[in-house]
Amino acid sequence: MSTHAKRERLLLADLLEAAGPEAPTLCEGWSTRDLAAHVVVRERRPDAAGGLLLNVLKARLDKAMREYTAKPYGELVRLIRTGPPSMSLYALKQIDEAANAVEFFVHAEDVRRAQPDWSPRELDPVFSDALWSRLEKLARLTGRRSPVGLVLRRPDGRTAVAHKGAPVVTVTGEPGELTLFCFGRQAAAAVELDGDKDSIAALTAAALGI
Repeated sequence: MSTHAKRERLLLADLLEAAGPEAPTLCEGWSTRDLAAHVVVRERRPDAAGGLLLNVLKARLDKAMREYTAKPYGELVRLIRTGPPSMSLYALKQIDEAANAVEFFVHAEDVRRAQPDWSPRELDPVFSDALWSRLEKLARLTGRRSPVGLVLRRPDGRTAVAHKGAPVVTVTGEPGELTLFCFGRQAAAAVELDGDKDSIAALTAAALGI
């Protein structure tokens, strides 16, 4: 049975393949080749991937990224498409779903929305609810650097507090758009922001995300 993570993985691989190795992405300074290398290193080099969070491993991460960006682009896309090695924790369905459904969704949009001809993607309600469920758990983490109070709101009125404080900005949008906003893609997210002008400006410029 396919999972959200598996479907988003295949979509990401397709988008990377179609875009080619030198296309822009929403990740500042990264081409599609850099993004593909990041995804592969994260899955296949746990000894280096810790550098995404721990400064002590940053040099090892940088070295691994240099090694993988030097590989043929088609090989990187193939490694993403085929998934992690069988001994990887990501090979376990529950861990893959928890760790990668959002990861691959965000990175797929990093590729899509950096292209001049992109169009909104309509998500099925089940996947939207899955993204919302995950965002509820991650909201405080992704919003911890918000300079203002941050409330996330779905169009149906369901809300989650990402950061306590005053003044407050309420960000309204579909779960996928709220996810992109909270993972630092504020400029590309189709959301409505309710708050005073200065607070909104500060929030949109903030380094949100994990």
